[in-house]
Amino acid sequence: MRSAAQWVAERFGLSERRVGQLLALDRNTLRYRGWRWDDADLRTRIREIAETKRRYGCPRIYVRLRREGWQVNHKKVERLYYHDEGLSLQRRRRKKAAAVPRVALPKPTQPGRC
Repeated sequence: MRSAAQWVAERFGLSERRVGQLLALDRNTLRYRGWRWDDADLRTRIREIAETKRRYGCPRIYVRLRREGWQVNHKKVERLYYHDEGLSLQRRRRKKAAAVPRVALPKPTQPGRC
């Protein structure tokens, strides 16, 4: 919507206030400039930790980053780790143990009988 407002202002030479009135937009909406931290270094560090320490999940990677001096939130580490980087801790499969001890079946003594 802001791009449309900018186009109208440039095309017809109108002020921000007038464009806002015409398009029913607040001036704060027109002036807002979004920003976000660049997470490239953090992403690479998370991937390095995950590759060297295969059994580390999100909480342990978060603690390790904090100890290294990164000022990062645990929710951000989880978002980058699971969603954006596509990493996940591989679940270990449980070894199946027999529920009851196995007993050998008796050998047949005659044909057709047990």
